[in-house]
Amino acid sequence: MATLPLSLTVRTERWPIAGAFSISRGAKTEAQVVVAELNDGRHRGRGECVPYARYDETVAGVMAALGAIGNKLAFGLDRKALQNAMPPGAARNALDCAFWDLEAKRAGKPAHELAGLPPPRPLTTAYTISLGTPEVMAKAAQAASGRKLLKVKLGGTGDPERIAAVRAAAPNSELIVDANEGWTASNLAANLSACAAAGVTLVEQPLPSDADAALGSIERPILVCADESVHDRAGLAALVGRYDAVNIKLDKTGGLTEALAMVQEAERLGFGVMVGCMVATSLAMAPAMLVAQRARVVDLDGPLLLAKDRPDGLRYDGSLVNPPTPALWG
Repeated sequence: MATLPLSLTVRTERWPIAGAFSISRGAKTEAQVVVAELNDGRHRGRGECVPYARYDETVAGVMAALGAIGNKLAFGLDRKALQNAMPPGAARNALDCAFWDLEAKRAGKPAHELAGLPPPRPLTTAYTISLGTPEVMAKAAQAASGRKLLKVKLGGTGDPERIAAVRAAAPNSELIVDANEGWTASNLAANLSACAAAGVTLVEQPLPSDADAALGSIERPILVCADESVHDRAGLAALVGRYDAVNIKLDKTGGLTEALAMVQEAERLGFGVMVGCMVATSLAMAPAMLVAQRARVVDLDGPLLLAKDRPDGLRYDGSLVNPPTPALWG
């Protein structure tokens, strides 16, 4: 059977957040995502990404990049060629995941089988406590204290008081912290000590990515995980000695293809693996579920932070997130 020509459509969507989502760089009240859809006339494949200003990405820029690359589909661009045709980032992620979804639909097989992976299982995901005053964060932590794993956003003056308040409000939850580059070399030791005293098991990106060399010359009382400091495999080797783990996000790696390869390389270099997400719908989380099967820490709570998710979204049972159905992706 002849292969039908592919068409690419790209659209933006806005998904209101339940309340506000606050980190050290600011707050937002909606998730603006870009959806790429490949269609061959019989089957449809979708992928979703979140352009991130921290990485100099904009919705308009991602839309333009996808529009430009879409012209190459008529000349045989496929998922393998895509890896060299676009740089890592949100735009490539949306298209790469759309290719995976399309390949699964065409083959009548789940994406994990095409990737040579075992069937995905439900996983415990973190639930995010946004940055705020100790009192506000304690109230949010108490409301979520029945969850197994809480991710606490820090990154400002008074962080020791914040993490102590969260621990008191959620005494039985495992705590991880994300400082989003908000600490400095001068307060690093004190903040890490406060986190260790609160029983935190991992801290993400305490220092700015261009100032994280200090991590290689101190004793780290708890695991320190790179986020903004690493995007794809090319950046892993430089982190040895500074970090204990790496946070793999599809919007950084440029899709599932690179993310699966990055897990293997991270493990080879001795890093622990965390799989994270931006605030987005279940369509963005679904492919990450395949990578997360190998992760020590899973943070795929994006849809839980939204006022509503898209139809056929992932099913969350308390702290467990279940694999996607074919109606959603893959």
